[in-house]
This record gives sequence, structure tokens and C-alpha cells, in this order.
Amino acid sequence: MKLKTMMVAVVVAAVLPVTALADPATPSDKANGARACNLLKGSMGATFTATYATFGKCVSTWTRAEHQDRHEADAACKAEQADATFAATHGGKTFAQFYGAGKQGANALNRCSQAKAKAAAAAERQATVRAAKQCKAERALSATAFAAKYGGAAGTASAFGKCVSKLAQAQQG
Repeated sequence: MKLKTMMVAVVVAAVLPVTALADPATPSDKANGARACNLLKGSMGATFTATYATFGKCVSTWTRAEHQDRHEADAACKAEQADATFAATHGGKTFAQFYGAGKQGANALNRCSQAKAKAAAAAERQATVRAAKQCKAERALSATAFAAKYGGAAGTASAFGKCVSKLAQAQQG
């Protein structure tokens, strides 16, 4: 009986940290994802539907991207804030002075995170627009070769989206 109790305790102890780290997308992640899709829809034109099929799929994709950008920005800003040499590389300004508002440098960590996440999202959108243009040009050369290269066994319905995704990731990496 003690062995079963100990085993349950070990399993619970292993599962709790994982569930505690699970951080679902926030409403602001979804709102930013929808905003990104509206911007993409305007800049991509007809290739938007070929890339995402529906607006909802776009929002889902970009909500995940916004969520990831937010976490990466938070981590980068916390590292900058903890860096003892920050002032030496930022014109003699402390982290609070560089990112914060007012004399006290208020809300510096949040402002840093927002700025970094916004910049990352803008770069990702630009990479997606450039990738869509490249895929459109490649598809225009030979639709059959394009479908074979990106469509795979699933068919050609998602070939354009796969092409955009692959090229956009390559531009970001």
C-alpha cells in the first residue's frame, strides 16, 4: 500500500510542474493574431486565401506565433534587465532608464517585452509577405512542378500554404 501511495506521489510531483508551465494563449495574443491577419490580408491580396484557406486558420496560426513571440520577448528582456553591463552597451542608461517611462523608469520590463514582441511580429509578417510573392512566382513558372514540390501526397490544396510557411521560416531562421 505504501508503494502505491509513493508511486502516486511521484507521478503527481512529475505532472504538476508540467501543468503549471502550460501557459495558454491570452486574449491579447488572439487579438494580436487577428490584427496580424488583417494586415496580411491587405498586403497579400489573393495569395492570402491560398496561404491560409480561411481567416480563422490565419488567426489560429498567428495567435500561436504571438504567444511564442511574447514568451521569447519576456525572456530576452529579463536577461537584459539582469545584465550587469547593460548600461555600458546602452549609452550609460540603466534598463529602467532605457525602456521605462518617466523619471522613475516605470514599467520598463513590460515596455521592453512589448517592443521586442512587436518587432518580432512585424519581421514575421514581412517574411510571410515576401514568401507569398516568391511562391506565387514559382507557381506561375510551373503549377505541376510546384504542386509536386510542395503538395506532397496530400494533394495540391495546401501546396501554396506549405510553400509560404517553408520560405517564411527560412527567411526568419
